Amino acid sequence: MTQHHMRQGFDALRAASLRSPTPPWPERADRLKRLRALMLDHRAEIAAAISADFHNRAVQETELAELFPSVEGIDHALRHGKRWMRVKRRATGLWFRPASSRLMPQPLGVVGIVVPWNYPLYLAVGPMTAALAAGNRVMVKQSEYTPRFAELFAALVRKSFAPDEILVVNGDAEAARAFSALPFDHLLFTGSTAVGHHVMRAASENLTPVTLELGGKSPAIVGPGANFDKAVERILVGKTLNAGQTCIAPDYVLLPEGQQQRFADAARRVFAAMYPSMAGNADYTSIVSARHFARLQELEATAVQQGATAQPLCATAPDAATRCFPPVLLTGVHDGMRVMQEEIFGPLLPVLTYKGIDIGEAIAYVNARPRPLALYLFEKDRATIERVMHGTVAGGVSINETLMHVAQDDLPFGGVGASGMGSYHGEYGFQTFSKLKPIFHQSAFNGVGLFRPPYGKTFARMMKLLLR
Repeated sequence: MTQHHMRQGFDALRAASLRSPTPPWPERADRLKRLRALMLDHRAEIAAAISADFHNRAVQETELAELFPSVEGIDHALRHGKRWMRVKRRATGLWFRPASSRLMPQPLGVVGIVVPWNYPLYLAVGPMTAALAAGNRVMVKQSEYTPRFAELFAALVRKSFAPDEILVVNGDAEAARAFSALPFDHLLFTGSTAVGHHVMRAASENLTPVTLELGGKSPAIVGPGANFDKAVERILVGKTLNAGQTCIAPDYVLLPEGQQQRFADAARRVFAAMYPSMAGNADYTSIVSARHFARLQELEATAVQQGATAQPLCATAPDAATRCFPPVLLTGVHDGMRVMQEEIFGPLLPVLTYKGIDIGEAIAYVNARPRPLALYLFEKDRATIERVMHGTVAGGVSINETLMHVAQDDLPFGGVGASGMGSYHGEYGFQTFSKLKPIFHQSAFNGVGLFRPPYGKTFARMMKLLLR
């Protein structure tokens, strides 16, 4: 789509929004139901297109990590959206009564959504669900790294929605820049921190408010009182899903000192149980592109050159032809390595240690770095859990688990600091894409006249009462 046609599409969405600025709930629910049917009626085609874009991704993985949470999010909105829309009474200050106050949620208008390649269905439908439930029109930019899915999704949306309800835009990085520069009423971007800077800069030209879902280095802390083997299993599951190409995947592990080899041995057992053979294994996802594959190879090679030790979890070597990259643990890493400076976004897993049984050193390590999108803690002791919860700041947390906090529709999902700003999911997404308009309704009988000029003795007595 050319920049001219993109602008035409945006103008049609804006005009439709102005014609019907506050759609009733049945209209919003109908759009959500059509989006739900679009996915379920074409689930096989969607999974096949995504697998083709990655070279290989299991149908089961797409259904579990993309289709299920997308449908669940829509069902949650259908159950609760009508309540979210209600005008809510708010308390009015004593000295302003008998006036009344209320809060009216209203759609913002046209919402732009920039979708990354790693979960191209879920990270489109999740914010779309919130925007539609809030009564907005939606314009979506899909990633050029998943062209087959992008083309399919655009075609399915065209069949199910009018172009002034939802419009899908496809194209390269130049199209993404033009998209981000449109005067949306709100723009949600999911992707890297580096690109997030450009998106926010472009949006600022129109004073467009943004929600940035970025990433960063999400730590997994194994506490001294953790169920060690279960912790290794859950960390490996979180790291191997989508071959680590997940914004909230565990990026590095912090272990009690002396536990690295135990971790490596347990990780090999867990990986062998999940993937008994890597040769042509259809359950293990490929790296999305040759460029991303080469980057992971470079991160590993550079770390080894600088003193790290690579410990593959299986005997199968990375294959550039299929872009299959089996997971590798990295020990002996330090902060000067690229692998400890950049979000890895793949199946490399640095393993570090902290001294003694005091988890304070692990807390200090996390706090000395940019705030992560996710933090994972494995621990049974309640006091230790509370110490880490109160002592760290992260976008979201799972305790004795990885990834699962993102699937909770009644919890907000979003980053903090370098890992993003704003949040969505469930009612929090509805609020993100709404203007919560405060309304003060003055009573016919009120005391405002007591505070008007000329200021005299009556005013002085009233202020004495107010400021006592």
